[in-house]
Amino acid sequence: MSDLINTLPYARFLGLTAEQSADALIVTMPFADHLIGNPLLPALHGGSTAAMLELTAIAQVALTWPRLRLPRPITVTTAYLRSGRPQDVHARARISRAGRRIAYIQAEAWQDDAAQPIASLTAQFALDEP
Repeated sequence: MSDLINTLPYARFLGLTAEQSADALIVTMPFADHLIGNPLLPALHGGSTAAMLELTAIAQVALTWPRLRLPRPITVTTAYLRSGRPQDVHARARISRAGRRIAYIQAEAWQDDAAQPIASLTAQFALDEP
């Protein structure tokens, strides 16, 4: 799955890495100074957090259906639950429902504790065969 992440330019810019565990794909965004959105707090930029969540969802769909083209987003909603601190962020996604043409994905990002997410994503993706 790291091969897919490395082919996406914005994923490389964010420094994303992927690790497949027994039950989930975990994507990590290592902290970097260019990810800071509010230097006074300091807090991570919401756009980098949202992009990480969307790329995590795309990677989960690609892992589940490797023969399909990369899924295209139809709707993406991100909820910011707390400020992201200047440290690594982890995310995982799950497919809540999927048909032949559309998949519904939910993803969460956290820092220290997976039970305390900093942001969540709900999205619909179009599934296209090559």
